[in-house]
Amino acid sequence: MNSSDPIPLSALNDFLYCPRRAALKFIEGLRSENEHTVLGELAHEHVDFPGFEQRASWKLLRALPLFSDKLGLSGKADLVEIQQAADGRIAAARPVEYKKGPKRRFDNDEVQLCAQALCLEEMLSLSVESGAIFYTQSQRRLEIPFDDALRRLTLDTIAAARALVASNQTPAAELKTQCEGCSLHEICLPELARSATAWRSAEMQLYTPTD
Repeated sequence: MNSSDPIPLSALNDFLYCPRRAALKFIEGLRSENEHTVLGELAHEHVDFPGFEQRASWKLLRALPLFSDKLGLSGKADLVEIQQAADGRIAAARPVEYKKGPKRRFDNDEVQLCAQALCLEEMLSLSVESGAIFYTQSQRRLEIPFDDALRRLTLDTIAAARALVASNQTPAAELKTQCEGCSLHEICLPELARSATAWRSAEMQLYTPTD
């Protein structure tokens, strides 16, 4: 993607998980699948087709396209719940993101959800106070308030992800805890980077003069 293109909402999730992963996908255009991506696709099966339904006072909009000209974002929400006032105006809205679960130790899902809220605020000219993440594995719904701290983290992540894409440079591989579950693991090969670093360190020790 070009640096002037809108940042995909999913890129924020990838960036917080691993900047190199984001670069491989959105600079180099690489994609791959593993059991986690397949399970994730199954989790989205019900909400990936545009449509709506009514539940109590809430209208549920599935696969709703989202954008923010101000922040340079684009993508779609798995689900957006809206309430309409008597005159037909949208009085409240909240995004819902579907994840296979369980909750991760990172903030990437929360940031992706908050970015959806920022898009909705611009599109609908209203304040979006909270959203939710629905974990299909446990069938549990976690309410996420969009407080100042999460909004700041989201804006910082948008800026950092945009800077990464603009640099057109993929960060070097680094073996991390989350590498094992990454769908790009076989492309990234972080173990080789660790081996090369260890080899260079050993070589330097071998040839360093001693007193």
